Amino acid sequence: MQVVLTQDVKSLGKKGELVNVAEGYARNFLFPRKLAAPANAQAMGELKARENAAKHKIEVETAAARQAAALLEGQTVKLIAKAGSQGRLFGSVTSKEVAEQLHKNLGVEVDRRKIAIEDIKNYGTYPAEIKLYEGIRAKFYVLVTGE
Repeated sequence: MQVVLTQDVKSLGKKGELVNVAEGYARNFLFPRKLAAPANAQAMGELKARENAAKHKIEVETAAARQAAALLEGQTVKLIAKAGSQGRLFGSVTSKEVAEQLHKNLGVEVDRRKIAIEDIKNYGTYPAEIKLYEGIRAKFYVLVTGE
């Protein structure tokens, strides 16, 4: 008997999957506990609609990430920081500051945890990379200068 799982069931499948189970198992265990629903036309339609919605969401996110990657690729983000007499910064430049500057300059909203930069403690230009989506990355530069 085919059923659509309404919750994750250990050793059977994840929520929303279509699985084959014994009729007694479905009738005596899955249905009374509301773990599954019969795979009728309505349930199959809902399952297909959810799959299409998830696929569309992934396509939209991927397209947005590609567009942002094209915008960021090769750009230089300029940050102003205070430093001592030999160019050594008071503190360091963090990925949070880089993310804020990207949003301010280019209008691209990025998560600071997705930015990979080396430890910036001096003036200069540093390479950085951002992971925008699965398999989509952009390389840019961070220029740290004085006031």
